Amino acid sequence: MSPRSAAAPVALAIGVLLISMVSYQCGASLAKHLFPEVGAQGATAYRLGLSALIMLAWRRPWRRLGMRRGRRVIWGYGLAMGAMNLVFYMSLRTIPLGIAVALEFTGPLVLALLGSRRLVDFVWIALVVAGLALLLPLRGQMHALDPVGVMYALAAGVGWALYIVLGKQAGAAYGGDAVTLGTTIGALLAIPFGVAHAGSALLSPALLPYALGVALLSSALPYSLEMMALTRLPARTFSTLLSLEPAIAAVAGVALLGERLSLLQWLAIVAIIVAAAGTALSVRRPALSEPLAT
Repeated sequence: MSPRSAAAPVALAIGVLLISMVSYQCGASLAKHLFPEVGAQGATAYRLGLSALIMLAWRRPWRRLGMRRGRRVIWGYGLAMGAMNLVFYMSLRTIPLGIAVALEFTGPLVLALLGSRRLVDFVWIALVVAGLALLLPLRGQMHALDPVGVMYALAAGVGWALYIVLGKQAGAAYGGDAVTLGTTIGALLAIPFGVAHAGSALLSPALLPYALGVALLSSALPYSLEMMALTRLPARTFSTLLSLEPAIAAVAGVALLGERLSLLQWLAIVAIIVAAAGTALSVRRPALSEPLAT
């Protein structure tokens, strides 16, 4: 296999991951508009419940389940997905989108640190940490952030780390059906919280177009694309590339929610983008010598 053909799966994985991150943050911005009507819990129920219905109708995974192993992994993956979504949306009630995602990124960042072996890996991670330090309002403004919202965002970071680790294993065991099954399990966790909080408001026809948009942009599309990337990239590389997520979230918050960023926070976004680009370029060479998952 030529170097160019061997690098193609890596380039594809990075490309679909970028599309996934943009879709996810656009969906999160849209979901925040649902909060006044159904709350964060209801928005999470919409997101995972409708996404599960869409993907079940499309994939029909029950035809291929048979005697597959790895049921604990798929249940762990789905529950991590559901909990991550629920606590992340809970954090968005009181803190800005870009800040919430920056705090949530502590999960993937820890994974990237644990999996790093080369000096260049730590260079990119250090640049990410510097970018996050600038993105967060640490200079006399951190006290203005709601501490409960901060704790929810950090809890989402734990869920994100579990999602990456278990998602890689679930993808290996269930292939393309992993996302459908995981989303369905996540919906089983989230829907009771949504019903308990919003009740019959979830049945409002006027909210259905927004709910479908959230389900498609925040779950069905990005999780399917992320699974493609997870099975083609090492967990460390995947986690470091996710450093673009806080930057994308910050830009989405400015463009779609009217949130504002300081000059230092814009510099943080540039630093994170450089780190992600450096990771993408440095992953190619080792990836060529390792077998890629199919």
